Amino acid sequence: SRPILDMSYSRHFLDFQGSSIPSTMKKLVVTKLSQNFREAVTLQKDSPVPLPGDGDLLVRNRFVGINASDINYSAGRYDASVKPPFDIGFEGVGDVVALGLSASADYTVGQAVAYVKAGSFAEYTVVPARQAVPLPSVKPEFLTLMVSGATAYLSLKELGDLSEGKKVLVTAAAGGTGQFAVQLAKKAKCHVIGTCSSDEKGGFLKSIGCDRTINYKTENVESVLRKDYPEGVDVVYESVGGKMFDLALNALAVKGCLIVIGFITGYQNPTGLQPIKAELLPAKLLKKSASVRGFFLNHYLSDYKMALQHLLKMYERGDLVCEVDFGDMSPEGKFTGLESVFRAVDYMYMRKNIGKIVVELPHSVNSKL
Repeated sequence: SRPILDMSYSRHFLDFQGSSIPSTMKKLVVTKLSQNFREAVTLQKDSPVPLPGDGDLLVRNRFVGINASDINYSAGRYDASVKPPFDIGFEGVGDVVALGLSASADYTVGQAVAYVKAGSFAEYTVVPARQAVPLPSVKPEFLTLMVSGATAYLSLKELGDLSEGKKVLVTAAAGGTGQFAVQLAKKAKCHVIGTCSSDEKGGFLKSIGCDRTINYKTENVESVLRKDYPEGVDVVYESVGGKMFDLALNALAVKGCLIVIGFITGYQNPTGLQPIKAELLPAKLLKKSASVRGFFLNHYLSDYKMALQHLLKMYERGDLVCEVDFGDMSPEGKFTGLESVFRAVDYMYMRKNIGKIVVELPHSVNSKL
């Protein structure tokens, strides 16, 4: 360990009562581009702990979130110019353990914060203070809102045009972001249909207000939609892709809107996409005056803080369930430590999770915080 106060950079660094931060840490690094997460990513055990600059926070991560798009990032699909090695992980919740002088105007050591920034799959992450979100405490539930909750809130608000009585179909409804799409659509007094892969997930969906659950392992989604909703559905919140996209498109009502927030079935494919019957798309949209809209959170960052504050207030009032899945029911047990991120990604792609998958990073034994 080394003391935080080191004269070589003390002008930009605030001490925390002589506490010590280790000089090295574990982190996950993409060392090879591949849609196979285990092939692409390496656990490095002796990386230097980064130092915060003048406007930065050094956050000791306590919980990190798993996202379906972690695989897209490790495959290099988001930015072709970025070459390995590079850090991975999109979001974290933890404690500020050191900070730059300018950052100390708004933050203090020991404060709980959340953030969205590449490089969260590490014991410590440097986060620009302006990108951090102060929290009342370190709780994994807050992590569910950072990417998953904000995606559901902003996409439905900006593109969904929700109003009372509309029929909303949510695919992968019991997942990290689907759970919020269901609840937010219900708050808008819509009728909500959710697809899922087990009766247990169906039970969870009913508990958060879903009006009709469709277990696609035991029911034919297309038949159910045609029989129960002959006029079609007004809004689809779609994250599965492939055949599910085709089904959802065919189920749209006149003037309906299909919002694409992902296509998880294609992420593990070397090509990245499962083909859809797109050659019929123009005719299908024209026939119904319908639309297909894509939503990528990065394009809506100007509204991000507003969305997050709204969701945090809802959660604190008890108006929002933030379901966290630590993998307690997985064969090797709870996801603890960076080593378990690999298992957590596999668990997501096996469609086992109910709610947001979160990995807990245990306290370092030599830290006084």
